[in-house]
Amino acid sequence: MAEASDQPEIPDVGRRVAFVTGAGSGIGRAIAFRLAEDGLPIAVVDLSEESAKGVADELVANGHVALAVGGVDVSDRAQVEAAAERVRRELGPILVLVNNAGRSGFDPFLKITDEAWDGIMRVNLNGPFYCCQTVLPDMIGARWGRIVNISSSSAQGGQPYMAHYVSSKAGLIGMTKSLALEFGPKGITVNTIPPGFIDTPMLRDSERKGLLGGSVEDHEGKTPVRRAGRPDDIANATAFLVSDESGYVTGQVIGVNGGRNT
Repeated sequence: MAEASDQPEIPDVGRRVAFVTGAGSGIGRAIAFRLAEDGLPIAVVDLSEESAKGVADELVANGHVALAVGGVDVSDRAQVEAAAERVRRELGPILVLVNNAGRSGFDPFLKITDEAWDGIMRVNLNGPFYCCQTVLPDMIGARWGRIVNISSSSAQGGQPYMAHYVSSKAGLIGMTKSLALEFGPKGITVNTIPPGFIDTPMLRDSERKGLLGGSVEDHEGKTPVRRAGRPDDIANATAFLVSDESGYVTGQVIGVNGGRNT
């Protein structure tokens, strides 16, 4: 039996820097606030410098530790690496990663161009790949880490006119399962949350464009819990998955969808 001194020290919450992509709005913003409330220093990573700064400033004003890391395109490895290096320098090693940044798309399959396909894959699948490769060495060094990939319930059931988006999110689910097996022995858990019908600016924009096949309220009536999801629903699940209490949960697809997918 290993002596107690042989066990790796579990980093305290205040040292578990969280790198949250797409944190400038919607689900990512809610996740940043929820994890900050739990005491984690937050790197607010977003393509928009203005949005990242707005969220970070609000977090700091509420007494949390946060750093705005704006202007980061996760589909560019060099930008991801530069962002992570800045976070390490100013906050410390990155022990929590939430891959939330993403792009959507609605196109008939036969009209999806190579450019549209590649653009969505670069953000939704390459981006998490770059982020994971960039921060995993920090987690390996600490022998503790948490990765949560925000995928999509559309990857579980399919969605017409979204083959590029659905394929990218299905790939993210597969990546999650592979990383969980590879890095579990190193004290790192990797899980994915596929949100289902969450009321965000992106959803409302799709509603305005007539892409939902009805209004948000129409879909609420078809949801077992009879409401749309809220960003906080995803944030609360994420908070559990990055906690110590979730240490025996890895490689899992944690559906947060009001019962729309089971």
